Amino acid sequence: MKNHDHSLIKRIPAMLLLLLFCACTEAKNELLLITKKTVTYQESQEDFPNPERGFYRYSETYASNFTVLNADELKGYRTPQTIPTASYQVASTLVFRYYILDNLTNSAIASAFLSNMQKDMQAARTAGVKLIPRFVYTVTSKAGNCPEGFICPPYGDAPKSTILNHIAQLKPVLQENADVIACVQLGFIGVWGEQYYSDFFGDASTNGGQGNKLTDANWLDRIQVIKAMLDAVPADRMVQVRYPQIKQRYLYGVNSLLTSAALTEKAAFTGADNARIGFHNDCFLASANDFGTYEDYGNSLSPRTSDASVVNTLRDYMKSDSKFVVVGGETCSDDYSPQNDCEPAGKAQEEFASLHYSFINAHYNTAVNNDWQSGGCMDNIKKNMGYRFVLQTAVLPDQVVKGSPFSIKLNFKNAGYASPFNKRTAKLILRNVNTGEERSFDLSTDVRTWYSGMFSLEESIAVPMDLASGDYELLLNLPDQYASISTRPEYSIRLANDGVWEEQTGFNRLNHTLKVI
Repeated sequence: MKNHDHSLIKRIPAMLLLLLFCACTEAKNELLLITKKTVTYQESQEDFPNPERGFYRYSETYASNFTVLNADELKGYRTPQTIPTASYQVASTLVFRYYILDNLTNSAIASAFLSNMQKDMQAARTAGVKLIPRFVYTVTSKAGNCPEGFICPPYGDAPKSTILNHIAQLKPVLQENADVIACVQLGFIGVWGEQYYSDFFGDASTNGGQGNKLTDANWLDRIQVIKAMLDAVPADRMVQVRYPQIKQRYLYGVNSLLTSAALTEKAAFTGADNARIGFHNDCFLASANDFGTYEDYGNSLSPRTSDASVVNTLRDYMKSDSKFVVVGGETCSDDYSPQNDCEPAGKAQEEFASLHYSFINAHYNTAVNNDWQSGGCMDNIKKNMGYRFVLQTAVLPDQVVKGSPFSIKLNFKNAGYASPFNKRTAKLILRNVNTGEERSFDLSTDVRTWYSGMFSLEESIAVPMDLASGDYELLLNLPDQYASISTRPEYSIRLANDGVWEEQTGFNRLNHTLKVI
């Protein structure tokens, strides 16, 4: 009988033996994968710096007297510092940079200016921060005998031909330094580059003498500038405009309606123009219409209007659109109190959340910002500006066989007002607890879709056969997309949890060990 059994086994085809082995291995894997652990994490109450969000620091320089940014000073911004005239401290990863082309309204940009700009970018890179550039010709309001009195023409901006030539000159520097540019503001047109008080693009103020509106020609000129900026700015970076209607008129034409469709999730993050135009509101909660932010500026056939219906329609447009694009700005007047104060008397936090703000000026207007400190909501605003990812629980396997996949589930809360506006790849890191060897696995998720509120991330990862057997720590890495800074911890996103952040690596520990066999 023994010999008979042996002969039967000899007759079993080799393929059948292989199938039996694979089936056993699959069964073993399935058994192993059933063994999972739910890990619970503690939410952090700490205010800490994270890339491309928060209170930005202000800086300016003039073409007539260029002062290059100092890397040591910029690096200091990453730790809490007191702001002049302010009752609060901020830690910042963003630096707003005014490039004031004060002596260039009718001439080309000198090579020395472009060289100094490059030095600015390198200083930011060395310091671990990013810049928000805005190019303008004047930041001075000249009082005089005119209807508005406090600011009178000529305003001091430049004609379209000069602006288009300057944008072409700036393009190489912008393209080369996309890694340390968070976004770019449209600028150029009008005092402060806010597209309002302009000598060449229409003056919609009471000084203008054209019915306080913009003509079709004014809009077409502005559209050309926006188009040039979208071309000059790196394709994976957004351009911010001052008013919602500017985006509508660019996308849908000079006769576009206030009810024009906002950006949808399907069209977001595609690199198309509608997905690359964001907003900077430089008079956040300053009046019922934020000092002209929510107005219909008319065209050749229609008047300028700013009634409650216009305000509500444009705010609703921006609420929807802003979920998918970059939003920032500054406060500018404390006269609209208590509306711009903390809740319950005001609605500062509600407004930030509904319009998906990622950053705000730390320096202006401190009269408004100080009210948030005294009113008790500044700590929340500092923590929740932009994104704030809190890992709540994770379902993770205890062990896995090499060559087989394993799944993870991470349950998050984004307590912030917005999601990240620039692309970055989420990575799961396996680090051998004995040798320190690390393997990185790209996850399929798009961090830009980690919107405010609750969300879950479920992924499957295939373990390669050449991974050494042993115990591996699991870590989540959310690095910058650019190789030049992708290994810099300053540019990686930190989760808002206690006991997970590794300052030296920029990784977030999942506090779980996976056995690979």
